[in-house]
Amino acid sequence: MTFEMILTEVAAPGVGLVRLNRPQALNALNSQLVNELFAALAAFDSDDSIGCMVLTGSDKAFAAGADIKQMLDTDMVTMMTGDDFTDWSLMRRVRKPIIAAVSGWALGGGCELAMACDMIVASESARFGQPELTIGIMPGAGGTQRLTRAVGKAMAMDIMLGNRQLTAEEALIAGLVNRVYPVESYLDEALKLAGKLAAMPRVAVALIKDAVNKADELSLSEGLDYEKRNFYLLFGTEDKTEGMSAFVEKRAAAWKNR
Repeated sequence: MTFEMILTEVAAPGVGLVRLNRPQALNALNSQLVNELFAALAAFDSDDSIGCMVLTGSDKAFAAGADIKQMLDTDMVTMMTGDDFTDWSLMRRVRKPIIAAVSGWALGGGCELAMACDMIVASESARFGQPELTIGIMPGAGGTQRLTRAVGKAMAMDIMLGNRQLTAEEALIAGLVNRVYPVESYLDEALKLAGKLAAMPRVAVALIKDAVNKADELSLSEGLDYEKRNFYLLFGTEDKTEGMSAFVEKRAAAWKNR
């Protein structure tokens, strides 16, 4: 596939890399970039050779927000009938893990995009925020929901109403990101993590991701039932037999991903 605003490659065995590529606009998210991004993720998701994806920007900016110039003259009716944010639900339908490798600015839609991924690996220069209030609007692609679930109500209010930005270390402590590394190595570390995930039995990986995401939507009793269902499903896979046999025989498992 040919793209103009993103770059894609197979960066390591089993790992698809998607890089936002609007450097002159600090990777601000416009409709074309978002459409290309979701198309690339869907393509990697359907590629049997890929087991995990990494989404990144530049060292200076993961994504500095939505493209304000594009939204300036947009009215309510256009927003509601176009319903562009519906497309963001495509992220939830990706079966394979997506790791956001974040450096520099991750603001507004950029922060929401990182949170829509399954894990976040940040550089020490990363800054997370939701400054939509300062231009008269609010987060609309998951900020009020995912951020609150990640860091709690008090911190989320401070970020969205008080225009507080979290450093990488603060985001790690708050539970927003998984790991923090120097700028020189954060992407390499994200790719290493993706490589480890890609080498795991993929049906199990997909069902774990599915169950963890459901935890935000279900009651505890419903979530436990959902987890149990996924657990039982894995007993119908060849990888369950191979993994347990390898453990008993003290050898490395040879996953078949089925």
